[in-house]
Amino acid sequence: MHSFVRVTGIVPALSVLSLSVAASLLAGCGEKSANAQTPAAPPPAEVSVVTVKPERLVISTELPGRIESPRIAQVRARVPGIVQQRVFREGSDVKAGDVLFKIDPAPYQANVNSAQATLAKAEANQAQANLKVQRYQPLVQTNAISKQEFDEAGTAAKQAAADVAAARAALTTARLNLGYATVTAPISGRVGRAQVTEGALVGQGEATPLATVQQLNPIYVTMTQSSAEMLKLQRSFSSGQLKSVGRDQAKVTLVTDDGKAYGPPGKLLFSDLTVDENTGAVSLRAEFPNPERLLLPGMYARARLEQAVDEQAITVPQQAVNRTPDGASVLVVGPDNKVALRPIQTGAAQGNTWIVTQGLKAGEQVIVEGLQKVKPGAPVKAVPWKNAAGNAAPTPQAGPGPAPAPAQSGQSGQASQPATKS
Repeated sequence: MHSFVRVTGIVPALSVLSLSVAASLLAGCGEKSANAQTPAAPPPAEVSVVTVKPERLVISTELPGRIESPRIAQVRARVPGIVQQRVFREGSDVKAGDVLFKIDPAPYQANVNSAQATLAKAEANQAQANLKVQRYQPLVQTNAISKQEFDEAGTAAKQAAADVAAARAALTTARLNLGYATVTAPISGRVGRAQVTEGALVGQGEATPLATVQQLNPIYVTMTQSSAEMLKLQRSFSSGQLKSVGRDQAKVTLVTDDGKAYGPPGKLLFSDLTVDENTGAVSLRAEFPNPERLLLPGMYARARLEQAVDEQAITVPQQAVNRTPDGASVLVVGPDNKVALRPIQTGAAQGNTWIVTQGLKAGEQVIVEGLQKVKPGAPVKAVPWKNAAGNAAPTPQAGPGPAPAPAQSGQSGQASQPATKS
Protein backbone atom coordinates (compact mmCIF):
# COMPACT_ATOMS: atom_id res chain seq x y z
CA MET A 1 0.00 0.00 0.00
CA HIS A 2 2.76 2.39 0.95
CA SER A 3 4.83 1.51 -2.15
CA PHE A 4 1.95 2.00 -4.50
CA VAL A 5 1.37 5.57 -3.28
CA ARG A 6 4.97 6.49 -3.87
CA VAL A 7 5.02 5.25 -7.48
CA THR A 8 1.89 7.00 -8.40
CA GLY A 9 3.35 10.26 -7.18
CA ILE A 10 6.35 9.97 -9.49
CA VAL A 11 4.26 9.47 -12.62
CA PRO A 12 2.63 12.91 -12.57
CA ALA A 13 6.00 14.54 -12.05
CA LEU A 14 7.45 12.84 -15.12
CA SER A 15 4.42 13.84 -17.19
CA VAL A 16 4.82 17.48 -16.25
CA LEU A 17 8.49 17.39 -17.22
CA SER A 18 7.71 15.79 -20.60
CA LEU A 19 5.07 18.35 -21.38
CA SER A 20 7.40 21.25 -20.66
CA VAL A 21 10.13 19.81 -22.88
CA ALA A 22 7.66 19.23 -25.73
CA ALA A 23 6.36 22.79 -25.39
CA SER A 24 9.90 24.15 -25.68
CA LEU A 25 10.55 22.11 -28.80
CA LEU A 26 7.31 23.24 -30.42
CA ALA A 27 8.06 26.85 -29.62
CA GLY A 28 11.46 26.57 -31.35
CA CYS A 29 9.97 25.05 -34.47
CA GLY A 30 7.31 27.74 -34.52
CA GLU A 31 9.92 30.48 -34.46
CA LYS A 32 11.82 28.82 -37.33
CA SER A 33 8.64 28.50 -39.40
CA ALA A 34 7.75 32.14 -38.80
CA ASN A 35 11.21 33.26 -39.83
CA ALA A 36 11.10 31.09 -42.97
CA GLN A 37 7.70 32.44 -44.06
CA THR A 38 8.55 36.15 -43.71
CA PRO A 39 11.75 36.79 -45.82
CA ALA A 40 13.20 40.28 -46.28
CA ALA A 41 11.56 42.33 -49.08
CA PRO A 42 13.72 42.37 -52.33
CA PRO A 43 15.02 45.73 -53.60
CA PRO A 44 13.11 47.41 -56.49
CA ALA A 45 14.07 46.19 -59.98
CA GLU A 46 16.41 48.45 -61.92
CA VAL A 47 15.18 49.63 -65.34
CA SER A 48 16.70 51.87 -68.00
CA VAL A 49 14.55 54.84 -69.03
CA VAL A 50 14.60 57.73 -71.46
CA THR A 51 13.09 61.08 -70.58
CA VAL A 52 10.66 62.32 -73.21
CA LYS A 53 11.48 65.74 -74.62
CA PRO A 54 10.26 67.48 -77.81
CA GLU A 55 12.89 68.03 -80.47
CA ARG A 56 13.19 69.30 -84.01
CA LEU A 57 12.99 66.32 -86.35
CA VAL A 58 13.24 66.09 -90.11
CA ILE A 59 10.60 63.62 -91.31
CA SER A 60 12.05 61.17 -93.83
CA THR A 61 9.98 58.83 -95.94
CA GLU A 62 11.46 55.64 -97.33
CA LEU A 63 10.29 54.99 -100.88
CA PRO A 64 11.01 52.21 -103.38
CA GLY A 65 12.61 53.20 -106.63
CA ARG A 66 14.49 52.19 -109.75
CA ILE A 67 17.72 53.62 -111.09
CA GLU A 68 17.45 55.10 -114.58
CA SER A 69 19.85 56.72 -116.99
CA PRO A 70 19.21 60.42 -117.71
CA ARG A 71 20.11 59.96 -121.38
CA ILE A 72 19.84 56.79 -123.44
CA ALA A 73 20.88 56.78 -127.10
CA GLN A 74 20.27 53.82 -129.39
CA VAL A 75 22.98 53.85 -132.03
CA ARG A 76 21.44 52.87 -135.36
CA ALA A 77 22.60 52.53 -138.95
CA ARG A 78 21.32 55.54 -140.88
CA VAL A 79 22.45 54.28 -144.28
CA PRO A 80 22.42 50.74 -145.71
CA GLY A 81 25.67 48.89 -146.14
CA ILE A 82 28.07 46.23 -144.91
CA VAL A 83 29.71 46.72 -141.51
CA GLN A 84 33.46 46.76 -142.04
CA GLN A 85 34.75 47.39 -138.54
CA ARG A 86 33.66 47.71 -134.89
CA VAL A 87 35.96 50.32 -133.38
CA PHE A 88 34.86 50.51 -129.74
CA ARG A 89 35.38 48.10 -126.83
CA GLU A 90 32.14 46.80 -125.36
CA GLY A 91 31.36 48.18 -121.91
CA SER A 92 33.77 51.10 -122.20
CA ASP A 93 33.16 54.81 -121.71
CA VAL A 94 32.89 56.85 -124.87
CA LYS A 95 32.58 60.54 -125.64
CA ALA A 96 30.17 62.19 -128.03
CA GLY A 97 31.64 61.93 -131.54
CA ASP A 98 33.79 58.87 -130.93
CA VAL A 99 33.73 56.39 -133.82
CA LEU A 100 31.85 53.18 -133.02
CA PHE A 101 31.31 51.41 -136.38
CA LYS A 102 32.48 51.82 -139.97
CA ILE A 103 30.17 50.91 -142.84
CA ASP A 104 31.54 50.33 -146.36
CA PRO A 105 31.88 53.92 -147.71
CA ALA A 106 32.65 53.08 -151.36
CA PRO A 107 29.14 53.58 -152.85
CA TYR A 108 28.67 56.80 -150.89
CA GLN A 109 32.03 58.14 -152.00
CA ALA A 110 30.95 57.44 -155.59
CA ASN A 111 27.73 59.37 -155.00
CA VAL A 112 29.76 62.30 -153.70
CA ASN A 113 31.94 62.27 -156.79
CA SER A 114 28.89 62.14 -159.06
CA ALA A 115 27.25 65.01 -157.20
CA GLN A 116 30.42 67.07 -157.48
CA ALA A 117 30.49 66.50 -161.28
CA THR A 118 26.82 67.47 -161.59
CA LEU A 119 27.49 70.63 -159.63
CA ALA A 120 30.44 71.52 -161.81
CA LYS A 121 28.32 71.08 -164.96
CA ALA A 122 25.52 73.20 -163.50
CA GLU A 123 27.99 75.95 -162.57
CA ALA A 124 29.38 75.92 -166.13
CA ASN A 125 25.89 76.29 -167.62
CA GLN A 126 25.18 79.11 -165.20
CA ALA A 127 28.35 80.92 -166.22
CA GLN A 128 27.42 80.62 -169.91
CA ALA A 129 23.88 81.88 -169.29
CA ASN A 130 25.18 84.86 -167.33
CA LEU A 131 27.60 85.79 -170.14
CA LYS A 132 24.76 85.63 -172.65
CA VAL A 133 22.69 88.03 -170.58
CA GLN A 134 25.65 90.40 -170.34
CA ARG A 135 26.09 90.37 -174.14
CA TYR A 136 22.40 90.96 -174.81
CA GLN A 137 22.18 93.88 -172.40
CA PRO A 138 23.63 96.58 -174.75
CA LEU A 139 22.03 95.02 -177.82
CA VAL A 140 18.51 95.25 -176.52
CA GLN A 141 19.04 98.95 -175.73
CA THR A 142 19.88 99.63 -179.41
CA ASN A 143 17.10 97.36 -180.66
CA ALA A 144 19.70 95.05 -182.23
CA ILE A 145 17.80 92.13 -180.69
CA SER A 146 14.22 91.82 -179.71
CA LYS A 147 12.99 92.19 -176.17
CA GLN A 148 11.81 88.58 -176.23
CA GLU A 149 15.28 87.21 -176.93
CA PHE A 150 16.69 89.21 -174.01
CA ASP A 151 13.96 87.89 -171.69
CA GLU A 152 14.65 84.31 -172.79
CA ALA A 153 18.35 84.77 -172.00
CA GLY A 154 17.52 86.09 -168.51
CA THR A 155 15.19 83.18 -167.88
CA ALA A 156 17.89 80.70 -168.94
CA ALA A 157 20.32 82.34 -166.52
CA LYS A 158 17.87 81.93 -163.63
CA GLN A 159 17.26 78.31 -164.56
CA ALA A 160 20.98 77.69 -164.58
CA ALA A 161 21.24 79.21 -161.09
CA ALA A 162 18.49 76.86 -159.89
CA ASP A 163 20.33 73.90 -161.36
CA VAL A 164 23.43 74.93 -159.45
CA ALA A 165 21.45 75.10 -156.19
CA ALA A 166 19.96 71.66 -156.80
CA ALA A 167 23.37 70.20 -157.58
CA ARG A 168 24.81 71.66 -154.38
CA ALA A 169 21.96 70.15 -152.34
CA ALA A 170 22.56 66.78 -153.95
CA LEU A 171 26.26 67.07 -153.10
CA THR A 172 25.39 67.90 -149.47
CA THR A 173 23.13 64.84 -149.28
CA ALA A 174 25.83 62.63 -150.75
CA ARG A 175 28.37 63.92 -148.24
CA LEU A 176 25.93 63.34 -145.35
CA ASN A 177 25.40 59.74 -146.44
CA LEU A 178 29.15 59.30 -146.70
CA GLY A 179 29.47 60.68 -143.15
CA TYR A 180 26.74 58.32 -141.89
CA ALA A 181 28.89 55.42 -143.07
CA THR A 182 31.11 56.27 -140.08
CA VAL A 183 28.83 55.68 -137.06
CA THR A 184 29.72 57.85 -134.04
CA ALA A 185 28.48 58.09 -130.45
CA PRO A 186 25.65 60.67 -130.20
CA ILE A 187 26.22 61.27 -126.45
CA SER A 188 28.91 60.68 -123.85
CA GLY A 189 28.40 57.65 -121.65
CA ARG A 190 29.00 53.94 -121.42
CA VAL A 191 28.41 51.79 -124.48
CA GLY A 192 26.93 48.33 -124.10
CA ARG A 193 27.41 45.23 -126.19
CA ALA A 194 27.54 45.37 -129.97
CA GLN A 195 24.35 44.08 -131.57
CA VAL A 196 25.96 43.40 -134.96
CA THR A 197 29.31 42.05 -136.10
CA GLU A 198 31.61 42.78 -139.01
CA GLY A 199 30.12 41.66 -142.33
CA ALA A 200 26.50 42.27 -141.30
CA LEU A 201 24.19 44.07 -143.71
CA VAL A 202 22.56 46.94 -141.84
CA GLY A 203 20.11 49.71 -142.63
CA GLN A 204 18.42 47.78 -145.42
CA GLY A 205 14.84 49.07 -145.26
CA GLU A 206 15.05 50.17 -141.60
CA ALA A 207 17.49 51.76 -139.16
CA THR A 208 19.25 48.72 -137.70
CA PRO A 209 20.20 49.06 -133.98
CA LEU A 210 23.94 48.68 -133.53
CA ALA A 211 24.58 49.47 -129.82
CA THR A 212 23.26 51.52 -126.89
CA VAL A 213 25.03 54.36 -125.08
CA GLN A 214 23.78 55.39 -121.62
CA GLN A 215 24.81 58.29 -119.45
CA LEU A 216 25.76 57.14 -115.94
CA ASN A 217 26.98 60.30 -114.21
CA PRO A 218 24.80 61.79 -112.87
CA ILE A 219 22.11 59.13 -112.53
CA TYR A 220 18.36 59.28 -111.86
CA VAL A 221 16.33 57.42 -109.24
CA THR A 222 12.60 57.30 -109.97
CA MET A 223 10.55 56.66 -106.81
CA THR A 224 6.87 56.03 -106.15
CA GLN A 225 4.78 57.26 -103.22
CA SER A 226 1.14 56.41 -102.59
CA SER A 227 -1.31 59.22 -103.14
CA ALA A 228 -2.76 58.56 -99.64
CA GLU A 229 0.60 59.28 -97.98
CA MET A 230 1.08 62.41 -100.04
CA LEU A 231 -2.44 63.62 -99.19
CA LYS A 232 -1.80 63.01 -95.48
CA LEU A 233 1.42 64.98 -95.73
CA GLN A 234 -0.32 67.88 -97.44
CA ARG A 235 -2.96 67.97 -94.68
CA SER A 236 -0.22 68.04 -92.05
CA PHE A 237 1.26 71.06 -93.82
CA SER A 238 -2.13 72.78 -93.94
CA SER A 239 -2.81 72.18 -90.22
CA GLY A 240 0.60 73.44 -89.19
CA GLN A 241 1.59 70.14 -87.59
CA LEU A 242 4.48 69.84 -90.03
CA LYS A 243 6.51 72.29 -92.06
CA SER A 244 7.89 71.82 -95.54
CA VAL A 245 11.65 71.51 -95.87
CA GLY A 246 11.56 74.17 -98.59
CA ARG A 247 11.99 74.18 -102.33
CA ASP A 248 15.24 72.66 -103.64
CA GLN A 249 16.21 71.68 -100.05
CA ALA A 250 14.82 68.14 -99.94
CA LYS A 251 17.79 65.84 -99.43
CA VAL A 252 17.61 62.25 -100.62
CA THR A 253 19.78 59.39 -99.40
CA LEU A 254 19.95 56.03 -101.11
CA VAL A 255 20.10 52.43 -99.91
CA THR A 256 21.00 49.94 -102.62
CA ASP A 257 19.50 46.49 -103.08
CA ASP A 258 22.21 44.83 -100.93
CA GLY A 259 21.18 46.95 -97.92
CA LYS A 260 24.20 49.25 -97.96
CA ALA A 261 23.94 53.04 -97.93
CA TYR A 262 25.19 54.90 -100.99
CA GLY A 263 27.54 57.70 -100.07
CA PRO A 264 26.80 60.99 -101.90
CA PRO A 265 23.32 62.41 -101.19
CA GLY A 266 21.03 63.39 -104.04
CA LYS A 267 18.53 66.13 -104.70
CA LEU A 268 14.86 65.93 -105.57
CA LEU A 269 14.15 67.13 -109.11
CA PHE A 270 10.36 66.98 -109.36
CA SER A 271 7.16 65.27 -108.26
CA ASP A 272 4.75 64.17 -110.95
CA LEU A 273 1.44 66.00 -111.34
CA THR A 274 -0.71 62.94 -112.01
CA VAL A 275 -1.51 59.74 -110.10
CA ASP A 276 -1.02 56.42 -111.84
CA GLU A 277 -4.52 54.99 -112.22
CA ASN A 278 -3.20 51.42 -112.03
CA THR A 279 -1.10 51.72 -108.86
CA GLY A 280 -2.52 54.83 -107.17
CA ALA A 281 1.00 56.19 -106.73
CA VAL A 282 2.82 59.38 -107.66
CA SER A 283 6.26 59.32 -109.29
CA LEU A 284 9.16 61.37 -107.92
CA ARG A 285 12.63 61.74 -109.41
CA ALA A 286 15.94 62.44 -107.71
CA GLU A 287 19.41 62.97 -109.14
CA PHE A 288 22.55 61.40 -107.66
CA PRO A 289 26.23 61.83 -108.52
CA ASN A 290 27.72 58.57 -109.76
CA PRO A 291 31.43 59.17 -110.35
CA GLU A 292 32.41 55.56 -109.59
CA ARG A 293 29.66 54.14 -111.82
CA LEU A 294 28.36 52.02 -108.93
CA LEU A 295 24.72 52.74 -109.73
CA LEU A 296 23.56 51.07 -112.93
CA PRO A 297 20.26 51.50 -114.78
CA GLY A 298 17.63 48.99 -113.75
CA MET A 299 18.90 48.45 -110.19
CA TYR A 300 16.36 48.45 -107.37
CA ALA A 301 16.97 50.92 -104.55
CA ARG A 302 15.28 52.46 -101.53
CA ALA A 303 15.41 56.21 -101.15
CA ARG A 304 14.95 58.17 -97.92
CA LEU A 305 13.36 61.45 -98.84
CA GLU A 306 13.24 64.40 -96.43
CA GLN A 307 9.77 65.82 -96.96
CA ALA A 308 8.83 67.68 -93.78
CA VAL A 309 10.04 69.11 -90.46
CA ASP A 310 8.35 68.57 -87.05
CA GLU A 311 9.46 71.27 -84.62
CA GLN A 312 7.99 69.51 -81.53
CA ALA A 313 8.45 65.82 -82.27
CA ILE A 314 8.31 63.23 -79.49
CA THR A 315 10.19 60.01 -80.18
CA VAL A 316 10.87 56.81 -78.24
CA PRO A 317 13.18 53.88 -79.09
CA GLN A 318 11.44 51.13 -81.01
CA GLN A 319 12.29 48.51 -78.37
CA ALA A 320 10.28 50.44 -75.79
CA VAL A 321 7.02 50.09 -77.73
CA ASN A 322 4.85 47.03 -77.24
CA ARG A 323 2.31 46.28 -79.97
CA THR A 324 -0.78 44.15 -79.38
CA PRO A 325 -4.08 43.75 -81.23
CA ASP A 326 -5.44 46.48 -78.95
CA GLY A 327 -2.77 48.97 -80.08
CA ALA A 328 0.65 50.26 -79.06
CA SER A 329 1.72 50.97 -75.49
CA VAL A 330 4.75 51.78 -73.36
CA LEU A 331 5.63 51.40 -69.68
CA VAL A 332 6.39 54.67 -67.88
CA VAL A 333 7.84 55.39 -64.43
CA GLY A 334 5.61 57.75 -62.45
CA PRO A 335 6.62 60.32 -59.83
CA ASP A 336 6.16 57.64 -57.14
CA ASN A 337 8.72 55.37 -58.91
CA LYS A 338 5.99 52.90 -59.83
CA VAL A 339 5.34 51.45 -63.27
CA ALA A 340 2.26 52.47 -65.27
CA LEU A 341 0.97 51.21 -68.63
CA ARG A 342 0.46 54.02 -71.14
CA PRO A 343 -1.40 53.51 -74.49
CA ILE A 344 0.11 55.58 -77.30
CA GLN A 345 -0.31 56.26 -81.00
CA THR A 346 2.72 56.14 -83.26
CA GLY A 347 3.48 57.70 -86.60
CA ALA A 348 6.33 56.94 -88.96
CA ALA A 349 9.58 55.24 -87.98
CA GLN A 350 12.67 57.43 -88.02
CA GLY A 351 15.84 55.40 -87.72
CA ASN A 352 15.56 53.25 -84.56
CA THR A 353 12.77 55.35 -83.06
CA TRP A 354 9.01 55.73 -83.39
CA ILE A 355 7.38 59.13 -83.61
CA VAL A 356 4.68 59.30 -80.92
CA THR A 357 1.68 61.37 -81.99
CA GLN A 358 -0.49 60.85 -78.88
CA GLY A 359 -0.11 59.46 -75.35
CA LEU A 360 3.14 60.98 -74.09
CA LYS A 361 4.20 64.40 -72.94
CA ALA A 362 7.47 66.09 -72.14
CA GLY A 363 9.22 65.00 -68.95
CA GLU A 364 7.80 61.49 -68.70
CA GLN A 365 10.17 58.55 -68.24
CA VAL A 366 9.70 55.62 -70.64
CA ILE A 367 11.21 52.23 -69.83
CA VAL A 368 13.53 50.96 -72.57
CA GLU A 369 15.36 48.07 -70.92
CA GLY A 370 14.11 45.76 -68.15
CA LEU A 371 10.56 45.46 -69.47
CA GLN A 372 10.46 41.73 -68.66
CA LYS A 373 11.31 42.33 -64.99
CA VAL A 374 8.44 44.67 -64.12
CA LYS A 375 4.70 44.97 -64.38
CA PRO A 376 2.24 47.86 -63.90
CA GLY A 377 2.13 48.99 -60.28
CA ALA A 378 5.53 47.56 -59.31
CA PRO A 379 8.14 49.85 -57.71
CA VAL A 380 11.33 50.28 -59.75
CA LYS A 381 14.65 52.09 -59.70
CA ALA A 382 15.04 54.19 -62.87
CA VAL A 383 18.48 54.80 -64.38
CA PRO A 384 19.27 56.66 -67.66
CA TRP A 385 19.37 54.42 -70.73
CA LYS A 386 22.71 54.08 -72.46
CA ASN A 387 22.45 53.29 -76.15
CA ALA A 388 24.69 50.30 -76.74
CA ALA A 389 25.21 51.37 -80.38
CA GLY A 390 26.93 54.55 -79.29
CA ASN A 391 23.94 56.71 -80.27
CA ALA A 392 24.47 55.70 -83.89
CA ALA A 393 21.20 55.52 -85.79
CA PRO A 394 20.85 52.12 -87.49
CA THR A 395 19.40 51.57 -90.90
CA PRO A 396 15.63 52.30 -90.91
CA GLN A 397 13.40 49.35 -91.46
CA ALA A 398 10.82 49.26 -94.23
CA GLY A 399 8.02 48.75 -91.70
CA PRO A 400 7.35 48.16 -87.99
CA GLY A 401 8.79 44.92 -86.69
CA PRO A 402 7.20 42.66 -84.14
CA ALA A 403 7.39 43.98 -80.60
CA PRO A 404 8.43 41.81 -77.67
CA ALA A 405 5.59 40.27 -75.71
CA PRO A 406 4.75 42.10 -72.46
CA ALA A 407 5.74 40.52 -69.19
CA GLN A 408 2.87 38.63 -67.59
CA SER A 409 1.84 39.06 -63.98
CA GLY A 410 3.88 36.93 -61.63
CA GLN A 411 6.80 36.50 -64.07
CA SER A 412 10.26 37.83 -63.45
CA GLY A 413 13.58 37.81 -65.21
CA GLN A 414 15.07 35.35 -62.70
CA ALA A 415 14.30 31.69 -62.23
CA SER A 416 12.35 30.86 -59.03
CA GLN A 417 14.26 29.03 -56.33
CA PRO A 418 12.76 25.94 -54.64
CA ALA A 419 11.35 26.51 -51.14
CA THR A 420 13.54 25.39 -48.24
CA LYS A 421 11.92 22.97 -45.89
CA SER A 422 12.30 23.58 -42.18
